[in-house]
Amino acid sequence: MPGPLYRDPWAAREAWRTQGVFDPKYMRRNMFPGLGIATVAFVAYVIYDDYLKPKVKHHAPAEQH
Repeated sequence: MPGPLYRDPWAAREAWRTQGVFDPKYMRRNMFPGLGIATVAFVAYVIYDDYLKPKVKHHAPAEQH
């Protein structure tokens, strides 16, 4: 048998819209590729910048008269 039988003759022609990369679940799951990695990298940067990096104190320049 070549494939599933459809009662609607157009259903076989439209079946590709819900399979593979065209599946709505797949599209929602992969809407923002790399977002998870970028979020982890940003959080690591903020933790480093706020807590681990040595603080540099900036002094105001002395007033000149």
